[in-house]
Amino acid sequence: MDALEQIAADIQREFQSLPVNAGTVVAQPSPHTLRGADTNFYAEAAEQQFDVTMFGQQVHIVATPVQYTWNYGDGTVFGPQPSMGGPLPQDRWGEKTRTSHAYGATGDFQVVLTTTFQGTYSVNAGPPLPIPGQGQFSAPPQTISVWRSMTRNYADDCNANPQGQGCPGTAR
Repeated sequence: MDALEQIAADIQREFQSLPVNAGTVVAQPSPHTLRGADTNFYAEAAEQQFDVTMFGQQVHIVATPVQYTWNYGDGTVFGPQPSMGGPLPQDRWGEKTRTSHAYGATGDFQVVLTTTFQGTYSVNAGPPLPIPGQGQFSAPPQTISVWRSMTRNYADDCNANPQGQGCPGTAR
């Protein structure tokens, strides 16, 4: 291995060992959702910069998020893919999105986001050079509680029958 290959390999190792923040998982709705309903998940991840000393030289590293993988905690994994998803207005929660997931069972699930970063480096304020390979970093798990819902139909309303099931002030 020549010196340039050795430097590239060392920079790749340094890149993968940096304290890169993988970002956070955001769920809509959260922290509870309903079984069978689409829960919108998206990532909040950003470019990050680091200054390190290697071989006695100042090295500036830029890590840019390029791909996202969601492990929804129920055995379903989505990705890697380039979309970080995005928020929905509250009146649109439950819509299917590129990164949404519908749980088939109730319970608490640990959702983990793994973000893949591409990097560049520059030595002593020189031009940026690509870091060979990529770095993968996982965010701390986010717990989502999946509940069941029940729908019932009634023949009358609370105006016609104030003591009916589900009416305010009734214990039923």
